[in-house]
Amino acid sequence: MRKLLLVFGAVCAVAGVYVLYLVNDAGEFRTLVDQQYGQCRQVPGMPGSEDITIHPDGRFAYISSDDRRAMISGNPAPGAIFRYDLEAASAVPVNLTPDADLNFRPHGISLYVGADGRETLFVVNHPGESLFGAPEGEESGPLHTIEVFDVVGSSLIHRQTHADERMISPNDVVGVDHERFYFTNDHGSGPGAMRQLEDYLRLPLANVVYYDGDSFQEALDGLSFANGINVSTDGAQLYVAEVSRNRIRVYQRDPASGTLTHQQGIDVGFGADNIEVDPATGDLWLGGHPRLLTFVRHSTDANVNSPSQVVRVRPGTSGYTVSTVFMDTGELISGSSVGAWHSDRLLIGSVFEDHIVDCSR
Repeated sequence: MRKLLLVFGAVCAVAGVYVLYLVNDAGEFRTLVDQQYGQCRQVPGMPGSEDITIHPDGRFAYISSDDRRAMISGNPAPGAIFRYDLEAASAVPVNLTPDADLNFRPHGISLYVGADGRETLFVVNHPGESLFGAPEGEESGPLHTIEVFDVVGSSLIHRQTHADERMISPNDVVGVDHERFYFTNDHGSGPGAMRQLEDYLRLPLANVVYYDGDSFQEALDGLSFANGINVSTDGAQLYVAEVSRNRIRVYQRDPASGTLTHQQGIDVGFGADNIEVDPATGDLWLGGHPRLLTFVRHSTDANVNSPSQVVRVRPGTSGYTVSTVFMDTGELISGSSVGAWHSDRLLIGSVFEDHIVDCSR
């Protein structure tokens, strides 16, 4: 009996140490101070603006919107892709997918602009399920898809739907030409107990999948909650955010084959979500969660504010420099997931809020 008690006590001690380690690594003990980026204002009308990408010329942004609170409460509404004019004094977001139905629930997005100016928008979509629930009723068709749109003037023309068994829990996507793309699976299992174990034990079961224009193949494995993904301005490097590990993984990319070789990890000090790349400088702009467990509470209770953070990662000859450019304790915007920057203009989106934040200097 004594041995049994000693074993039980040892297990409890180890579990307690792990919980403290997890809570500390999740940022719950951090002291946070608001840090604004110039003048910031809330822009309503785009609930659940999880991902934002700004056109390389800086004239406008594309915004992925899905009202996840409504979905969780059993009153789902169609998602949308918005276009937001950055040159207008008081721009009104324009819904580019007004005819979408309940099967359109966009998540991560990526804009590819070719040398000839042709534009393609890739969109992660969850017609059947998502990390935060799914509509009631029997579902038919794929649970997840990648939707491909041609950008024609100020309109989106749907070109193709991709579905594959490797789409287990797709989160973000990056196009490397008009056909080929990579996407992250943030988990290696579907909703349920195993997914919870992945989260709290930070099991490395997430991956990256590559579509080469003909077929899907796993490009990377062994990742913990693979989230945002993007490529460098020359396409030679690929970046993946591991949100539960507070780091960005950097890979050398072979443009011909799409194969990836690990180069290094960058400790960014918070739960980085999406990654945007400044086409002029190559800087990485990360939106995410300085307190991950608080964000989990925020996901189930809108009355719980979740702090927001935007970080710039600047490549240099001696490595990467990491600096915070925006911090909010959750009053201006809760649960930030993306920070998209262009010419001193910063747009911040979130997983659940009914607005984005537009900051300028």
